[in-house]
Amino acid sequence: MAKKVPNPIDVHVGSRVRLRRMLVGMSQERLGELLGLTFQQVQKYEKGTNRIGASRLFQIAQYLGVPVQFFFEDIAGSMVPAGTAGASGFGEIDGAPYVMEFVSSQEGLELNRSYTRILDPRVRKKILELVRCLGGEPPTEERAPTRGRGHEQSDENDSDDGEEGLETQAAAKHA
Repeated sequence: MAKKVPNPIDVHVGSRVRLRRMLVGMSQERLGELLGLTFQQVQKYEKGTNRIGASRLFQIAQYLGVPVQFFFEDIAGSMVPAGTAGASGFGEIDGAPYVMEFVSSQEGLELNRSYTRILDPRVRKKILELVRCLGGEPPTEERAPTRGRGHEQSDENDSDDGEEGLETQAAAKHA
């Protein structure tokens, strides 16, 4: 007998439950206790194996401190049936499902928390550059500037390059 494939919307809602539960630092056991369920049932909800009913989703939203709509944010346009609200081309950006999956993971959550605890913006920038480099992306100065944040980054780079440029010029004079 073929294994039943979970509905993509159930998987998405479950992953959002997991994301929020992890963000608030709640275990599957604790959420299960609050809902009167086992942690295994919470696991099945989070994987999308078992569908979450409307009243149960409302309870989960209350315990996790978010509106019910939170669980439906970022649903890909391809998941919304044609001819319904939301199917007018507002799909996810390429790679967004992978990003959500990573951010929802324990590793992604820990990385995100640790990164946001770094107070020095220059250190955060250097770490970001390191990760980009390890991921095979070219350094910032080799990438084409983009609208929005990319422009701010190039301004920041200009000031950094200016200081480094002066240091390099001074070192060349003394050599």
